[in-house]
Amino acid sequence: MVRRNSELRLIISGALLLVALQGVVEAKPNILFILVDDLGIKDVGVEGSQFYETPNIDALARSGMRFTQGYAAGCVCSPSRASIMLGQYSTRHGITDWIGAETGANFAEKRQSKLLVPAYVNNLPANKTTLAAALKGAGYVTFFAGKWHLGDKGAWPEDNGFDINKGGWEAGSPVGGYYAPWVNPNLPSGPRGQSLTQRLADETISFIEQNTNKPFLAYLAFYAVHGPIETTRPLWEKYRAKAAAQTPPKERFTIDRTLPVRIVQDNPIYAGLIDEMDNAVGRVLKKLDELNLTTNTVVIFTSDNGGVVSGDSYSSSQLPYRGGKGRQWEGGIRVPVYIRAPGITQPGRTCDTPVIGIDFLPTLLELVGVNTTPKQTIDGVSVVPLLKGGRLPSRPLFWHYPHYGNQGGEPSSIIRQDDWKLIHYWEDGHNELYNLVADPGERHDVATVETARARDLWLQLQAWLKSTGAKIPQPNPEYQNVWAGQHRNAAIKLKIQLEKQHAEFLQPDWQPNPTWWKSQQTPD
Repeated sequence: MVRRNSELRLIISGALLLVALQGVVEAKPNILFILVDDLGIKDVGVEGSQFYETPNIDALARSGMRFTQGYAAGCVCSPSRASIMLGQYSTRHGITDWIGAETGANFAEKRQSKLLVPAYVNNLPANKTTLAAALKGAGYVTFFAGKWHLGDKGAWPEDNGFDINKGGWEAGSPVGGYYAPWVNPNLPSGPRGQSLTQRLADETISFIEQNTNKPFLAYLAFYAVHGPIETTRPLWEKYRAKAAAQTPPKERFTIDRTLPVRIVQDNPIYAGLIDEMDNAVGRVLKKLDELNLTTNTVVIFTSDNGGVVSGDSYSSSQLPYRGGKGRQWEGGIRVPVYIRAPGITQPGRTCDTPVIGIDFLPTLLELVGVNTTPKQTIDGVSVVPLLKGGRLPSRPLFWHYPHYGNQGGEPSSIIRQDDWKLIHYWEDGHNELYNLVADPGERHDVATVETARARDLWLQLQAWLKSTGAKIPQPNPEYQNVWAGQHRNAAIKLKIQLEKQHAEFLQPDWQPNPTWWKSQQTPD
């Protein structure tokens, strides 16, 4: 009898162990996706910045795989964000410019542009499956916090697979600024002076705390570090002192084709904005540790386009990469891409295979074992083989921006194949060709030397544009040649103004206003 009881206990224990093991095997990983707005590849310490301080982001990059050739799917925000959600190039989903940008004859008249830029889709298409919808269909609870900028009401996060939306609407920048009170129908202001960046971290932390026993997608899309650039007085003082200790530059700006671009990292306001964002990232990651979720949470960190060196706020420099947000060179599309996948990635690993924003959807679905097939064509590929230390077949990458950027970008299309990058300019039809290994700064156009290669890449690019339904800008019949000279003169005058303004940021008595953009609390 004793023996039979012992055998029975052994059988029951074995069954319970099997059930427990099955539970562990079947537990779906959580996902924390962190998307920063306008953060350039060279705005991060681990990527070489000696001025900005990003210890939490650096630690995250070193805890998993850091992709040294990570790309956004667009040089401006809305196209890139839509491509992350859908796994598609912008030519397929139709959002080719930031939503709200003007097009057509009225734009051409105001801008005095050589081309009439095409109309674009203004809302994330409802007939496609987003990353959030695919995960929600697989039992995930889905959460969004921060900047959406993918359409009007009816096309907000809650209409595209997210169960919870904290702060996502049509606005592309923080209306009212980075300190309360702000204007946002989906994120009421907190106490006067509250940081929007920290509030988004708070909301994300609260969501994670409430969903420790469910698989979740926490999509944290900071409004930072988009303009208007604002910071607190203590952070400004920290970086003003740091900038003052550097050798003063002879100039902070140079004119690159269309507008002045920043060539020095010493902006204390922008540095403070980055510092606060990095702190918020660290708080969210720390919460995963405290809740013992780190070993079962995939973390992705990236940006929606290159850093702002021109237009907007003229915040930063992406040297040695040329250009920045809105521009066709590497500074406009290179971004941080860090992935930590427990049990798959190893700390301290880097990968030099080019990857792009359209790859996130298929990668995440594979990582968490979701077999849902999205309705749309998926242009991206899963990079899980790279995360495991393997390889991917060589493939071309493409971009299409048939618009004029606020930052001086020109209507253009791009193909990158292995080490080579070809840019086609729609204003005059010429091509530029660069070897990104020998010339990462894209200073030496070799299209007239590597003629066969340039021709082959141009043929591939044309075939891709046609197959994906790309819209092409058309000549402006009202264009006047004299406008080119006027634009050049305006750029020269603007450079003089910018040199003076940005030098003033470093004066010990400088202040934007008495409340430092409301970051210093005052009575209501």
